[in-house]
Amino acid sequence: DLRRFVGSRSLQPFPMTEDLKYVCPTCGHEARVGRPCPGCVRKSGKSKKRSWKQDPAAEGLDLPDDDFNYQDFVAREFGKAPHRALGISWYWWALAVALLVGMISGLLAL
Repeated sequence: DLRRFVGSRSLQPFPMTEDLKYVCPTCGHEARVGRPCPGCVRKSGKSKKRSWKQDPAAEGLDLPDDDFNYQDFVAREFGKAPHRALGISWYWWALAVALLVGMISGLLAL
């Protein structure tokens, strides 16, 4: 019956004050909703790592230095051949003008 919930302060079917738990499908331990499974954490040997924390192995990545020369990099990667000029062929311009003239003449005919 929906009338029972309309008058109440909360429309949730169960109160959120109690700890909701589930059985982990991987190891079978009971875990709280929103938390990692304690059985899987113990088995993996990892602590509760936050997603924003860096892995210590990522500290020594081979990233470019501050004196990185972008123009030199582009010349080495793509060569020094000039790129082909991008543009619209003449016949597309002619088609656009013809369509524009046709639309204007159609509006003037009304």
